[in-house]
Amino acid sequence: MSFFSGKTVLVTGGCGTVGRELVRQLLEHDLCEIRVIDTNESEVFFIEQELLQHQRQNPSSKTRSLCQIGDIRDGEMLNRIFAGVDIVLHTAALKHVILCERAPFDAVQTNVLGVRNIIEAALNNDVERVIFTSSDKAVNPTNVMGTSKLMGERLITAANSLRLQGRTIFSSTRFGNVLGSRGSVIPIFARQIQQGGPVTLTDNRMTRFIMTLEESCRLVLSAAEKARGGEVFVTKMPVIRIADLADVMIDELSSHFGYEPRQITTTEIGAKPGEKLYEELMSNEETRRTIELEEMFAVLPAFRSVYEEISYEYDDIVSQNVEDAYISSPDNSMSREELDEYCRRNGLLKSWLPSPAVIPMNPAPDRETGRRAA
Repeated sequence: MSFFSGKTVLVTGGCGTVGRELVRQLLEHDLCEIRVIDTNESEVFFIEQELLQHQRQNPSSKTRSLCQIGDIRDGEMLNRIFAGVDIVLHTAALKHVILCERAPFDAVQTNVLGVRNIIEAALNNDVERVIFTSSDKAVNPTNVMGTSKLMGERLITAANSLRLQGRTIFSSTRFGNVLGSRGSVIPIFARQIQQGGPVTLTDNRMTRFIMTLEESCRLVLSAAEKARGGEVFVTKMPVIRIADLADVMIDELSSHFGYEPRQITTTEIGAKPGEKLYEELMSNEETRRTIELEEMFAVLPAFRSVYEEISYEYDDIVSQNVEDAYISSPDNSMSREELDEYCRRNGLLKSWLPSPAVIPMNPAPDRETGRRAA
């Protein structure tokens, strides 16, 4: 019996990259019901068909499914669909940095007020726990998107003081770049290589935390099980130089698109406004209240006295003391060889390889001449 067995789990933004993978992994557990809401009408239809197909292929599964068009800005809708839900995995958000800068009020409506709606619906329905998926951009934010995600984290942590005699546990997970997801750098580089280059780098010194989609979602589910209330779980992730990723992708993909690797050049175009040379997953201030676990860190609430007495005991504690801020740095980044192996092992570039042309081994004869094609 897994932690999720027999429970009803709702995934907001379930048609997004992370949400869809969470749904896929949840199907491996013996759920009572899985519910999905998203604003993308077409994708809601498609994921509903996938869940129906899964049920047909696994007739012994008793997991029911409910897919619905829904916006987290609509508090009344959330209050209805949260009825009977045990666990909420909240992934719905506006996540594009530049688009949030252009539409800051929309970012607040979704990423801040939407979180408030989630909290209220969870409390009204006595949901067991809510896990909010945050971003590395919430640490010392330089843009509207990161600031709104930080506010979402703060609301989720503070919500633990609102539950009174209820059972709801609110916690967050924070991770970096999910390689291969929509909006990540891999699709951008792949398209540039396909077109013959150049591959554009904002700054050759730039480093980032990375993880695969499967890893990120597995750790979200793990955090849901570990949550005690108010923590921000920070996943441990490898670090890469973006320039190294560009080189690895050029070496791996260029020949498949008809180019020699030396023909594909890279060019620096300058950092975007507000873009950091490195990413932070945990600040210096947060290290003073952080517990290190095997696969993640647990950043405990700053205002512990505001909440009821919560015991932050975990089965996989590595250390009760964390001294260094968790930032991406060239000093702890993967080598190019390690990055190449990481991409191969996780199949990160496989979807960008062109399908080989299928040539019939014994083509049919031409109807007029009776001859077989060359």
